[in-house]
Amino acid sequence: MNRTDTDTGSDTDTDTGSGFGSDVNADTDDRLLPVLLICAQAAVWPGAALVRGAVAPSSSLLLAALVAGLVTAALALRRTRPVVTLLVVAAACAVGAGPLPTGAMAVLGTAGVALALFTVATERDTFTTVLCVVALALWQLLYGLTLHGLSDRNGLDLVLTALLYAVACGAGLFVRRTRRVRRTAEQLLRRAEMERHRLPAVERRRMERELHDVSAHHLTAVVVTAGAALGLRDRRPEMADEALEFAAETGREVTRALGAVRAPAPSREDLPSPEERLRGLVAGFRRLGQEVDCEIDPLPEGAVADAAYGIVREALTNVARHAPGARTRVLCRYGDTRTDIVVTSAAPPPGSAAHGAGLGGGRGQGFLRSRAREAGGTLTSGPTADGGWEVRAVLPGRTAAPVRGAVPWSYRLAQVTAAVGLCVQPLLPVLVVRTETTSSSSHVSAGVLFALLAAAQALALLWLRRAPRAAQGVLLGLALLWPPAMATGDYTGPVLLPPALSMLATCAALAADAARNATATATATATATAPDPASDEAYPAAGPSAAESRPRAILKALSVLSVAAVVVHAAAATVAVLERGTAIPAWAVAAAMTAGASLVVGAARQAGTLRGRRDRAARGTRDERLATWTEEAVRDAWAERRRIAAGLETTVLARTAGMVAEAEAGRLDMTAERAREALAAMRALLDTVRAGEAEPELRPQPTLQALDLLAHQTRATGRDVEIRLSDRVPERLPTVVDLAAYHAAEMILAAGGAEPAVLELDADDGTLTLTATGVPRAAHPAVRERLSARVAALDGTLTTDAPDTVRLRLPLVPQQSHEEQGHEQQGHEEGER
Repeated sequence: MNRTDTDTGSDTDTDTGSGFGSDVNADTDDRLLPVLLICAQAAVWPGAALVRGAVAPSSSLLLAALVAGLVTAALALRRTRPVVTLLVVAAACAVGAGPLPTGAMAVLGTAGVALALFTVATERDTFTTVLCVVALALWQLLYGLTLHGLSDRNGLDLVLTALLYAVACGAGLFVRRTRRVRRTAEQLLRRAEMERHRLPAVERRRMERELHDVSAHHLTAVVVTAGAALGLRDRRPEMADEALEFAAETGREVTRALGAVRAPAPSREDLPSPEERLRGLVAGFRRLGQEVDCEIDPLPEGAVADAAYGIVREALTNVARHAPGARTRVLCRYGDTRTDIVVTSAAPPPGSAAHGAGLGGGRGQGFLRSRAREAGGTLTSGPTADGGWEVRAVLPGRTAAPVRGAVPWSYRLAQVTAAVGLCVQPLLPVLVVRTETTSSSSHVSAGVLFALLAAAQALALLWLRRAPRAAQGVLLGLALLWPPAMATGDYTGPVLLPPALSMLATCAALAADAARNATATATATATATAPDPASDEAYPAAGPSAAESRPRAILKALSVLSVAAVVVHAAAATVAVLERGTAIPAWAVAAAMTAGASLVVGAARQAGTLRGRRDRAARGTRDERLATWTEEAVRDAWAERRRIAAGLETTVLARTAGMVAEAEAGRLDMTAERAREALAAMRALLDTVRAGEAEPELRPQPTLQALDLLAHQTRATGRDVEIRLSDRVPERLPTVVDLAAYHAAEMILAAGGAEPAVLELDADDGTLTLTATGVPRAAHPAVRERLSARVAALDGTLTTDAPDTVRLRLPLVPQQSHEEQGHEQQGHEEGER
């Protein structure tokens, strides 16, 4: 079959198992850090030895230079092959650590390996990172046992090594997660921008399609029926009455249909869904004689659905051209993070002639890849093992996260096999094993106790997000156990090192808590200083005192936690120093430890707060851009709808009303004339719709009739929104109420969030009620303040019945001043125009 091969463009990840691209700034020089490490290593050894007057042997200097050069070269290429770099650095440092004196590989063996491990965590998936950490730790443990045996040493070096690897791995995973969040936000913004330009065209095509249906079916039928009745009026006079009755009924139907075109129901449209369009496409190819099976998930309207439809259509067309009669399977899977589109065709039946093989222009595969890239995905195509052909596309899913390719199980098996082989068989068995006298004592070393305490703190950190207060309490309690562990294990190393290690977990918890509360504190403080425009009835439990108490409560909780951390860690460090013995007075030790703990805790709090503010600013910028683009898209589409609706009102609807009046008056000839005029006006309007029009300088303000456009745009950017409109809502609302209700709905959805949202509108006892559920951010004080300011201008009320529910009540006959009434009259005139 004459088709192109697999797409191997830059959209696919070149490293199997990597879910993310390198995302490296072109200005970053990967050689800088390795050079700094080798300079630091040279300063430690042999630099420090030379200062003391000891000159290292030339053989040791040569070996150290070779190892350092190999490590530096490997680290310079760490981003392209991070796993290989980690293996080379670890093996080279192990080679040098054997014959070289102590300290010769101190910097490269710790910071160099940590840098390589950090790169693995940032550039590769979580499975690969954890596998590398575990394999490296076990390999170094076995390697150390072959060199030193099992002795009664403190074991603190093992704890520090494990802690170093854990910090490097955690930092790398955090950086990778931050990059992924940033890329997800960028992808979401790209999708929103794409949909911003797409929505007016979609609205224009919808109205064009429905106008064509009205002209092709209703008005044409009236013209044909009336013409036939006129021609047979003398022989069959009863046809005239039937034609008049048909014209009147059809005219009223046309009026209702055109009313729906002008103002469709804001609930989900009756248009074919993307799933129905794909199934219709498959059914069309089945009618052509192709055997096509399909499994299609529901897709939301938007660029992803359009790309999926175009890819499936092109792939099925290629099958019909090059392999007519071949059995084909279409698979469409829509998930949270990705959408998989797979079209697989079997080998063509023997003897089948590909009559359309030469009809293509040879650009189909390029168009397919272009469609996938524009939607933010990738596409590959190529032959299958049985002689068929497969087209596979991976597009963004529900959350607009970066597309990640699936990792074959064989690759995972190879990774595990290599790691197990590395652990059970140390790489360098030829080294001379340094035997030491092992101890048969049952005494527990300090290293074991420190390792258990560090593991317990790590488990507490894992529970920090689910149960923050309980996890923080556990961390503070574990900090008090480090001095007893030092005494029990007869620890003889630096006295302040174990208390400092115990503070790392507490500082991490404090920084995370400060980052999480930075947004709430800032927003609550801003809300507390602003007056509450809503009535007391709307906020029965949120008066000024409650608004002021919220930031105070947050600050109080943070202060208590910080003070507790300072007291606990200062006490632990003081006990450790005093038990070791010192000539410094106890009060001076306690004061120094308290000052040091205060500085460390304050630095952790400040770092977390800065991180939270930066994340809040980035999220605010993204939400603001999304809201702006959504507003522009809806206004452009609304302007397009109003432009076409104005043509309907001045031409087609007027002539259709005249046709109905003539039919009810019994004038068949005038009825036929009015029907022809209405049909001609409809066709002229269709020509105007297809030609488009320059954007007007002043666009009309959207009303509740534009809720379907708002929901369409929000769904297209990945959030499911449902609009429920009660039959009790009047068709015409006061302009100020109509505008206020729409802008309130727009503000609620613009608050952000990925949860499915439902907007319900109902009217009862002269009050319009808008209830929004699934919108937890809309209940935030800052958003609630803006909503209450809008409804208070109309004497409305705002309540939050649940954390994710907001209810607005607007009187249908608001109290207005003369100036507001003039604005309302002007708004009605603009709407009519």
